Amino acid sequence: MAKPLGIAVLVLGFVVAGCADMSATQQRTLTGGAGGATAGAILGAIGGNAALGAAAGAAAGAAGGYLWDQHKQAEEAAYRQGQADARKQ
Repeated sequence: MAKPLGIAVLVLGFVVAGCADMSATQQRTLTGGAGGATAGAILGAIGGNAALGAAAGAAAGAAGGYLWDQHKQAEEAAYRQGQADARKQ
């Protein structure tokens, strides 16, 4: 049991280190995809097909992560516009 856990921790470390040079959009999309794949694999295993669940979850998670990023970018743009408008007055 300890060996698979150690391998999982090592892989996770490499994945996190590989995200250092990614944009916010890329990070949010990847995070959504990874979370979706995990949840999909768990639910798929319960239903009898973990691989299909992981694939569907990854697609849904990546789409959700991308949409969340677009929302956060629009929110940031509105905030900056509000600051700019306040400085003009």
